[in-house]
Amino acid sequence: MGKSSETSPLVVVETPQPFEEACRALEAAIPAHGFGLLTVHDLGETLRHKGIAFAEHCRIYEVCEPQQAGRVLASHMALNVALPCRLSVYTEAGVTRIGMVSPVAMLSGLSSDPGLQSVASEVEATTRAIIDMAATAGNPA
Repeated sequence: MGKSSETSPLVVVETPQPFEEACRALEAAIPAHGFGLLTVHDLGETLRHKGIAFAEHCRIYEVCEPQQAGRVLASHMALNVALPCRLSVYTEAGVTRIGMVSPVAMLSGLSSDPGLQSVASEVEATTRAIIDMAATAGNPA
């Protein structure tokens, strides 16, 4: 399974699972790590419905861990624009991938508050674990 480079703000993991299986695996991994699933945007379906020729699949999952979100908002209310976390399952040239924007990279670009960096690190560790669990679901380690 390929992972993104450590310097990229994108965290992307390839999975051998077909798109729908990867979506189901992500949906199971989210609550298993204490996050809640707020909504799912089927971007591929939306684009096709709007008449745009889009052959790939792409679902964006908005997820949240309320205590961590509360810590971010208590620090600086305007950071609500960075919430909730978004995880994505998508296909590209026949390969299924699961990814997100690094919470550490995103919040470090928005605030220098060390307390927020701590929250971002904790959230990133958990969301990476969610992605890794979903990407390897059904595959022997």
